[in-house]
Amino acid sequence: MKVFDTQDIKSMSKIFRLNLINSITGIKPANLIGTKSKDNLENLAIFSSVVHLGSNPALLGMISRPQHNKLRDTYANIKETGYYTINHVSSNFIKKAHYTSAELSSDTSEFEVMNLNPEYLQNFYAPFVNQSLVKIGMKYIQSLDLPNGCILIIGEVQLIQLPEKSINNSGQINLEEHEAVGISGLDTYYSLKKLEQFPYVNKNEIPDFFD
Repeated sequence: MKVFDTQDIKSMSKIFRLNLINSITGIKPANLIGTKSKDNLENLAIFSSVVHLGSNPALLGMISRPQHNKLRDTYANIKETGYYTINHVSSNFIKKAHYTSAELSSDTSEFEVMNLNPEYLQNFYAPFVNQSLVKIGMKYIQSLDLPNGCILIIGEVQLIQLPEKSINNSGQINLEEHEAVGISGLDTYYSLKKLEQFPYVNKNEIPDFFD
């Protein structure tokens, strides 16, 4: 077994530490964030930091890197227009999704460069990814500055589109059904496979694990 203490972590090379700390949390969701500026310039970027914050109201959060002197297109468009989309990445377009992380000029659309198709649903302002089978329309609520300079973006779910066969009668989504993928670190992708499903846990229903 390998042990790293605080001093070890601080003394690591930048790339090694970046990869290690980004991968120790395990598999994270792979999502493409779609935005559009007020000048109708479409933008698309991959994120692995989308998290559930609450169900009523339906809130999701995601972490944006420090913005420094100039806002990046995704965050700038969200702040400017108040709307964005979250699109699940499936196995059939992983490579295209990954390369949206390239820093392109603001007037260049990742949709065009990566040959991904924008889709507009029910007059929602921001573009969805046509190839994605699970699409979520978000309304920006607020941002919170984190101690390391990163930003927690909080939004409310406004619209959901997904295959009817992917959702059960209890509202649970089967991620394996549409070949959703996860990310470890910054650049390694994993398929998702359903292993087991357990009931809601009441303390008087806990199995005897010593039996």
